[in-house]
Amino acid sequence: MKPLLEFVPNFSEGKDRAVVDQLVQAMTAVPGVVSLGAELDANHHRSVLTFAGPADAVAEAAVRGAALAMQKIDLRQHKGEHKRMGAMDVCPFVPLGTATMADAVATAREVGARIGEELELPVFLYAEACTRESRRKLGDFRNKQFEGLLELVGKDPEYAPDFGPARMHPTAGAVAVGARTFLIAYNINLKTTDVQVAKDIAKAVREKDGGFAKVQGMGFFLDDKQLAQVSMNLLDFRTTSIRTVFDKVAQLAATLGVEVAESELVGLAPAAAIDVELAAHIKLPRFDPKQQIVEARLG
Repeated sequence: MKPLLEFVPNFSEGKDRAVVDQLVQAMTAVPGVVSLGAELDANHHRSVLTFAGPADAVAEAAVRGAALAMQKIDLRQHKGEHKRMGAMDVCPFVPLGTATMADAVATAREVGARIGEELELPVFLYAEACTRESRRKLGDFRNKQFEGLLELVGKDPEYAPDFGPARMHPTAGAVAVGARTFLIAYNINLKTTDVQVAKDIAKAVREKDGGFAKVQGMGFFLDDKQLAQVSMNLLDFRTTSIRTVFDKVAQLAATLGVEVAESELVGLAPAAAIDVELAAHIKLPRFDPKQQIVEARLG
């Protein structure tokens, strides 16, 4: 049996639903590829799409998605809260069922090679697929963003791509392709317009500043909701759970006289990470296990 993988491409388009729908259609046109969800965020100007299928099928779908994103997304016109380096910004592969991390790594490297050769986009391998430790953490190189990498790729050896030309594409940038365990994108919105509150709390809970292991975090202001947001990636929910970070964020906010408005789950989560009881505890509105739990969506 072919390995079953999830892949979660993130695109630098969070406002135009028609473009995102075209991306979904292009990738699900590959036999065996199932769409598990599509989340758009206008503030971040970013979409997170979730698919699953046999390794060879998701590999083909990923290349098709990158090709269409090149045509539809121009980073010279793109502005959003979220850092980005490419039209298809990141494309991680995640083992499901009996698939192994080695399966995900092999697929990531195959996809990276194809994107580099067929689309002539620079590709950076990250997480478990990385070829150098300085790229294991996505943020260590994507933090330069599209504009900064325009000046570095092709000039600084530290930013030489793993595949593709040693230059940024003028409109589509570069792609980060990786393999990882299940990542949960989780946000907590606060009842305050003071974005510094969210920034300070994010710093307190993220691993790099002495917070929780396997947690990344940033603070943003949401124009549409007029709220501050603590936006997090939980890189290993078994190491640090959703409940743990929610309780800590709520506690830190309370000391500043701020309440939690609600939580947001971006994309899907495994059944072991969240249930109806936890959803109520973390103020996650309209939680639907049939739609937001990956195992349920795979049937």
